[in-house]
Amino acid sequence: MECKVLPACPVETTLTLISDKWKVLILRDLLPGTKRFGELRKSIGNVSQKVLTTQLRQMEASGLVTRTVYPEVPPRVEYSLTDLGHSLKPVLDAMQNWGENYKASQQ
Repeated sequence: MECKVLPACPVETTLTLISDKWKVLILRDLLPGTKRFGELRKSIGNVSQKVLTTQLRQMEASGLVTRTVYPEVPPRVEYSLTDLGHSLKPVLDAMQNWGENYKASQQ
């Protein structure tokens, strides 16, 4: 975990860990399983390499993602969710359901 004090409010704590748009999309794309950096970048869309790298490092530091480097040439790096990262699935499911209901109500 990062060495910073988390907010007293549990909702604010959750937002602190996944508040960035890209972090939520990274979680969504890693829920089915492990992905390489390039696969993540393609599946997420218009994210720069620098931003994706920064987001993944932050998520790794907070214990949501693991990064595995294989000693190959060229090096292969894979990202996967930790148990803590997987525990956010109900949160993402709720966000998906809410978004679907909202979109349906706007038509």
